[in-house]
Amino acid sequence: MDSLDARMERLERRCRRWQGMTFVALALAGLGLGAAALRDSAVPTGELVASRLVLTDAKGRQRATLGSDDAGNAALVLRDGEGRPRALLGVGEDGSPKLRFSTAAGESLAELTVYSDEAPRLTLSKPGGADLFSVGLQVDGSSRLELADADGRPRAILGADEHGAPNLLLVDRRGQARVALRVNASDAASLVVEGRDGEVFRAPGVQ
Repeated sequence: MDSLDARMERLERRCRRWQGMTFVALALAGLGLGAAALRDSAVPTGELVASRLVLTDAKGRQRATLGSDDAGNAALVLRDGEGRPRALLGVGEDGSPKLRFSTAAGESLAELTVYSDEAPRLTLSKPGGADLFSVGLQVDGSSRLELADADGRPRAILGADEHGAPNLLLVDRRGQARVALRVNASDAASLVVEGRDGEVFRAPGVQ
C-alpha cells in the first residue's frame, strides 16, 4: 500500500494541474469578452434618449438647447454670449417647420415658415414687430409679395393667381388700391389708376 505521504503528493500534483487548467480557461474567457467589447464599441448601435439637451461653452454659458415643450413643439435654440435666444429651428404642434432669427431683445427679424406642406412664407421685420417684406406661396397655388410701410401696412402687392396670371397693386395708407395693373389668363392687360379726388383713369380699351 502507498504511504500517506505518497498519496498526499499525488493529490497536490492533481490540484496544481486543475489550478493551471482553470487559470488558462479564465484567461481565454477574458480575452474573448475583451474582443467582443472592442467589436461592439467599433460599431455603435445604441441611441441617446433625452427630453432636453443643453450645449455650453468653455465658461459654462448655455449656447444651444434642444428639446420640446408641453404642447409638443420641438425646437433647437441658438443663443449668443449673453444667453439670449437669437436663432430658432422648430416644428410646431401642427407639423409646420419654422426658422426664425431674432434681435437681442427677442423680436423677430426674419422668419421662414411652411404651412400645410405646400405654402412657404418668408417675412422680414423691423424691431417692434412690423413686417416690412413678405413673400410666399398660398395653398391654392397663387403667389404674393408684399412691401409695407414703417407701420406694417402693405403698400405694394405683386402676385400671380393659381393660373400664373400676374397683377400689381399700389395701395394708399387706408388700404385702398390706387393703381391696378393686371394680365389675365388670356394675356389681356388692364390698367386702372385712381386719383386723389376720385378720378379714375383706365387704359384705352379697358372696360
